[in-house]
Amino acid sequence: MKRPLIALALFCSGSALSASTLDALMQKTVENNPEILKAKANLEAAAGRRLVFHSVALPDASIGGLGGLQGGHRVGQKPVQLFGFGHGEFTQPFFNMAVPAAWRRGDVEVLIAEQQLNVAVTQQLQTARVAFYTAIYNREVKSLRETQRRRLAQNAESQKSRHESGLTDRAGFVAAEVQMRELDPRIDAAQRAYEGAILKLSEAIGKDFGQYATLPAPEGDLRYADVDVDLARAAEMARQNRPDLKLARLLVRAAKEDQRIIEAAYYPAVNATISGEYIPVSGVRRTQSEGSPRRSDDIISSEVRAGGAYTWRVVDNGKVGGAVARQRAAREINELLLQKMERDVTRDLARIQNDLDAVAVKQKALLTASSAAEQNAAAMQENFAGGVASQLENRLAQNDLLEVRTGLLSLAYKQHVDLAEWDRATGKYLQFLDESGRNMP
Repeated sequence: MKRPLIALALFCSGSALSASTLDALMQKTVENNPEILKAKANLEAAAGRRLVFHSVALPDASIGGLGGLQGGHRVGQKPVQLFGFGHGEFTQPFFNMAVPAAWRRGDVEVLIAEQQLNVAVTQQLQTARVAFYTAIYNREVKSLRETQRRRLAQNAESQKSRHESGLTDRAGFVAAEVQMRELDPRIDAAQRAYEGAILKLSEAIGKDFGQYATLPAPEGDLRYADVDVDLARAAEMARQNRPDLKLARLLVRAAKEDQRIIEAAYYPAVNATISGEYIPVSGVRRTQSEGSPRRSDDIISSEVRAGGAYTWRVVDNGKVGGAVARQRAAREINELLLQKMERDVTRDLARIQNDLDAVAVKQKALLTASSAAEQNAAAMQENFAGGVASQLENRLAQNDLLEVRTGLLSLAYKQHVDLAEWDRATGKYLQFLDESGRNMP
């Protein structure tokens, strides 16, 4: 049997965890994630379950024995002597309709475990990848807002100096202070979101971090990049490569084979059997009157029997028929679920494509707004310092610049998350090693 290749292409990098790059974190996820390790253990257990299914077609042999002591007083015999005998049986299925289905069912069991491992790898890597992007996004958001707060702090300090010099009243200084403090809860929220993403990333990695351990710090930044996706080609690739679709097809195959195994009870079964008993003679129980005792005079002897056993259920009392109907219903449910999943492939990819297109449109609009907002904020800052612009105008200009920059960062984050979802939906997390460079944006 040719086993499907489980190539974890994204994770051949040998970077240490301290580097905290995406490839290194992915590698650690594959190596230490509990769900992936559990799926690997289930794959090993599936080999044993396959042997159980194959055992229907394999011969069955048994051997046993019985021994003891016999006592008593008989003329010419010892008062106490040993006795014993052995027996054995060998059975080989000769004709059984369940054998072909059970053999195929055992092979499918291993394939199911392999695809369950692929599904677990895809899900956990997707979780780790999104957590990586989320951590970087919130770190950058916090940095932007801290930069904005420093600018507002300078304004507040300037207002304080003017108030102390008697050039303005206390209201202007208080307003500048309040404007600066308005960013504190937003910075704290970004910090909490960053820490939550790091925690989720640590859980995906599967490391046991102690109280004073240094948690992974993602490296890199989020930058928007133009992408072009082919919906038709991606949908075809998804139907061929997605592990959850492969798993659903295997479950349908397994349900069909289970139904055939149950239906085999309707057909006759023929087994070739060989059985025998061996009884060593330790003494003569009875002698003939004409001479000395002979072994052939013993009334107990060894024997070997060979032949065939034939069984056929002629009348079904409902037990087999009910089991077949129940299994047929389970198979039909699996088929309906598979059809739904296959129909949803194009719909899900179209949704992601629409999201990417919407992000591209917003990106173009925000790039234009960003340039205008930077010029306006710089002009307002100079005018406010010169006393030409009001504090409200300066604050609005600074807030507009902050919102535009945050919007650009949010679009870059949204694009990266959509591309990660696109890779999951098309099954790109499991690729050949020479294609590893094309999986990550």
